[in-house]
Amino acid sequence: MAPPGGAAALSAARAKYAGPTGLKGIIYNGKTSAIAFFASLGGLVYGYNQGMFAQVLAMPSFVRATNGFAATTGIDQGLLTSILELGAWVGTLINGWLADAVGRRFCCVIAVVVFCVGVIVQAATENKDYVLAGRFVTGLGVGSLSMVVPLYNAELAPPEVRGALVAVQQLAITFGIMVSFWIGYGTNYIGGTGEVVGTTGVGQSRAAWLIPISIQILPALVLGAGMLLFMPQSPRHLMNKGREQECLDTLARLRNKSVDDMGVRIEFLEIKALHEFEVRRAAQKYPQYQDGTFRSNFMIGYHDYLSLVTNPSLLKRSMVACLTMTFQQWNGINAINYYAPFIFDGLVGGNTTNLLATGVVGIIEFVFTIPAVLYVDKFGRKTILIAGAIGMASCHFIVAGIIGAFGDDWAAHRAGGWAAIVFVWIFVLNFAYSWGPVAWIVVSEVYPLSMRAKGVSLGGSANWLNNFAVGISTSPFIAASNFGTFIFFGCVTTIGVLWVFFLVPETKGRTLEEMDELFGEVGFAQDDLAVKAGIEREIGLTALLGGEEPGMEEEDKLGDKIADHGSDELVEKREGSNGQSS
Repeated sequence: MAPPGGAAALSAARAKYAGPTGLKGIIYNGKTSAIAFFASLGGLVYGYNQGMFAQVLAMPSFVRATNGFAATTGIDQGLLTSILELGAWVGTLINGWLADAVGRRFCCVIAVVVFCVGVIVQAATENKDYVLAGRFVTGLGVGSLSMVVPLYNAELAPPEVRGALVAVQQLAITFGIMVSFWIGYGTNYIGGTGEVVGTTGVGQSRAAWLIPISIQILPALVLGAGMLLFMPQSPRHLMNKGREQECLDTLARLRNKSVDDMGVRIEFLEIKALHEFEVRRAAQKYPQYQDGTFRSNFMIGYHDYLSLVTNPSLLKRSMVACLTMTFQQWNGINAINYYAPFIFDGLVGGNTTNLLATGVVGIIEFVFTIPAVLYVDKFGRKTILIAGAIGMASCHFIVAGIIGAFGDDWAAHRAGGWAAIVFVWIFVLNFAYSWGPVAWIVVSEVYPLSMRAKGVSLGGSANWLNNFAVGISTSPFIAASNFGTFIFFGCVTTIGVLWVFFLVPETKGRTLEEMDELFGEVGFAQDDLAVKAGIEREIGLTALLGGEEPGMEEEDKLGDKIADHGSDELVEKREGSNGQSS
């Protein structure tokens, strides 16, 4: 049974107490916005690390420090680059449990410590083994930060600006990439840009690569210190741990209001309702794992992940999530981010010119991510993804054609080389407004409420695994054929256009019920909504939104009703129609 007035009436009631949206909302929620921007130092660290190594890898002094290993194009160079992504994948998986076990703040601090250890090992490089070990450890920290920072920002932000404050993470990543490119361009001049001659020390200094590698410790340490000293705990984490009064007090401080403020009370009850929804759903689906131990939580998570690929409706959603992330990685963007100096070397030559051209990539990627944040809800997900993919594929094929025509003698065709670079820049532009941010939006929207966290985690793991595959394979591609590299990525991106057009549903403005229809199981999300609506009535949220003052006893009834109230019949109905629970 739906709540009186339905979901639309409740949404209208919530809107009465909501603040402004967009830029005004960010300013209105100044304290929370400042916290979100500070936390996004984690995204800056991630982005900087992602872009920095492309610069360092091409420096003669770094090649010397690795005994020539860094200049060995092929699988060896690919492993130096991509082992960070392998570590990030492991870090992401660990983070799913760690963030709940120790809280978002301390999870971030642990990630910073691990990250700094990896950076120190890299800075002490004497041979390739230092780089491999250091980048893997750094990857553990990067993977954790890439997941916990947007999670932390989402849980602190009020609903009306949650999307904007989470999107700050993507902007921070692209800003970090941009900064890393230009720092690498500048430090490349330290001691000169040529090879070190013998034992004389004449030539590029070790500082050329030590500075860009070491400097990333600074924002990481600032982030870790801030998390320990003055950043608040996530209200959602406090609720998960049963610390409800702390949750309410933290919300009030974040909003600069009293605990009696109507908007604060509504937001607190919404957090409580969502928490109780997850508890009830778990109790209904897995009653055998409700003893509160780590083993129980682990087994519940295991069965939820298993259902993502065994339930027909969830399998379709998981295919959309994972394949969208696969195409996001194999359209060539990280090949550019990781190996741009080597790609540009085949077009114009000269390490300094290559680093300059790479620096422009960072600026474009940052600037053109901003329109996606502003307009994605206006034009829709599919339209943007298709437009971006067509633009990227076209650029790949044009660059391949230029290489095929003039690649045998770039010295005589400098204009052709620069034309190819311009189309690489246009490729980055198309990615920045489309597949960069929008792929993550699609992944977060296709799953029903009860499976969203696990589904997004699955999509994120697909992102990192494909990121690793791109990193380790691109260098051999470039070594074998610069021309063929662009043809390959162009073909994959073209397939991505067809994939989105025929098989990815438009999620813009879709309700959960409409998602059920799109993925072939009407009733999935309705069941979730019915359970959640019942909880909202029990804890007094529905009455509060209706302008009534619920008694405290209404909230206290919830714990007693978890075991026997709600929608067990809905679960039984779904089991009967699908042969299994959701």
